[in-house]
Amino acid sequence: MARRTSPPFRADHVGSLLRPPALLAARAGFAAGAITADQLRQAEDDAIRDAVRMQEQTGLQSATDGEFRRAEWHTDFITRLGGIRAADVANSVPVFSRPDLSAPARPAMTYQAHGTEVTGKVHLAETIFADHFGFLASAVTTAVPKLTIPSPSMAHFRADISASGYADRDEFRADLASAYAAEIAALAGLGCTYLQLDDTLFAFLNDPAWREMATGFGVNPEHQHEVNLGVVNKALAGRPDRLTVTVHMCRGNYRSAWFSSGGYDFVAEAVFSGLQADGFFLEYDDDRSGTFEPLRFVPDGKIVVLGLVTTKTPVLESKDDLKRRVEQAARFVDADRLCLSPQCGFASTVEGNALTLDQQRAKLELVVETAADLWGS
Repeated sequence: MARRTSPPFRADHVGSLLRPPALLAARAGFAAGAITADQLRQAEDDAIRDAVRMQEQTGLQSATDGEFRRAEWHTDFITRLGGIRAADVANSVPVFSRPDLSAPARPAMTYQAHGTEVTGKVHLAETIFADHFGFLASAVTTAVPKLTIPSPSMAHFRADISASGYADRDEFRADLASAYAAEIAALAGLGCTYLQLDDTLFAFLNDPAWREMATGFGVNPEHQHEVNLGVVNKALAGRPDRLTVTVHMCRGNYRSAWFSSGGYDFVAEAVFSGLQADGFFLEYDDDRSGTFEPLRFVPDGKIVVLGLVTTKTPVLESKDDLKRRVEQAARFVDADRLCLSPQCGFASTVEGNALTLDQQRAKLELVVETAADLWGS
């Protein structure tokens, strides 16, 4: 087994990073009208340069912008699609946490989930995050610039199409897939070679309690994963060969809390065998994610990035424990097709998880060092 020279890499990470204090202060200043948009942009630029430098110094072969220009991992992208806007009403969704990794889960807080409204034909009005990627590409020196965007699933699952003019959801989803395909082609044209689609719904649908709740959303939760799979595959059809696309699946990540539990068993056969991505970033940091057995459905040629290091607590995992878990996963996927990462980002929203910047760096260094021990540096 050898070090990978193309993404996903042996040591990788999902994308979002804790916002440094100076950037949080700049965002607050801008919201209060104390600084200009240009001053906020300069603060973002400075923070991203520092974040890229940190990622490269840890030995990571890819670097993101930490999603520092976003308030949330998904809505900042989705609401820039033509024909979609943020809904006026947000839905309160319960999230869960545990005081430590051995304690039982308990309700922690509620998250105001921002819905979307479809106002007309969905289309790509402009290349979304083109400026984000361009700056990131200019900031890296040794790392491959990696861009993260929400999966199409996040845009269509609960979108209100009542005022859109669409005859049905199939027509809406077809246009959404076309808009995503255009976005993916445009990003590749800008030089992007590593793109990640973030998708919580594939993982959420593994949770029986969540499937029962989803029935009230007007969907068929027994088959929604197959619908989502079809939309993602249409979006990826015809993408350039030089573009690597991975899909990240997790059960929610908000201020060190989560939204659902359950192994990948319910969706594994359809999703792992059918999704036309190059690799999967999979949450596996504790028992909520189930066993590695569903990985048997991952076809040859697909890479699995095991999210074994938690971003939800500052507790630093044992290298030996991580290595044992990789060995367990290798019973179902050849070790040469495995990589290692944290289970999710460190800050899916601007608030971030309950870690310090130093603890975040220690987690990333642990991933790099453990991957070097397993696969060579």
